[in-house]
Amino acid sequence: MRHSISILMENAAGALSRVAGLFSARAYNIESLSVAPTEDPTVSRLTLVTRGSPEVIEQITKQLNKLVDVIRLIDLNEGRAIERELMLVKVRAIGGEQREELARLAGIYGGHIVDVTESSYIIEMTGNTDKHDAFLELVGAKRILEVVRSGVLGILRGTKALRA
Repeated sequence: MRHSISILMENAAGALSRVAGLFSARAYNIESLSVAPTEDPTVSRLTLVTRGSPEVIEQITKQLNKLVDVIRLIDLNEGRAIERELMLVKVRAIGGEQREELARLAGIYGGHIVDVTESSYIIEMTGNTDKHDAFLELVGAKRILEVVRSGVLGILRGTKALRA
């Protein structure tokens, strides 16, 4: 099962390496990873996506909590959370009809065309991973020139917050 884990950690050299090392040492895969400083410049928030049984996820969270750089963490699957990902996709857009269709599809999926050339569009989209996957499938591999995805960001709904 897919899990998003949000971690508050010291914003220090080597902290991210220790988290990644924990995963590689135990042969766990990180599907997505995003990290940046918080409102406190000494603390970073790392959001990662991984897959595993409930037992594996429990083991991962226990091991993460043992790392000296980790302040707090939460499995976003344990509550109601909002998850978003940024995607930039460069698509081949030649001819008026094809360009109109791509602009229409981008609009339907909440995307915005942020760059236009004679033969391509760059479309920016924010949403969940399933929405982005569906858009890419609909556009088709032959029209896609390049895809860049930020990785998942997540936050719990309501008043509960992950704070240092």
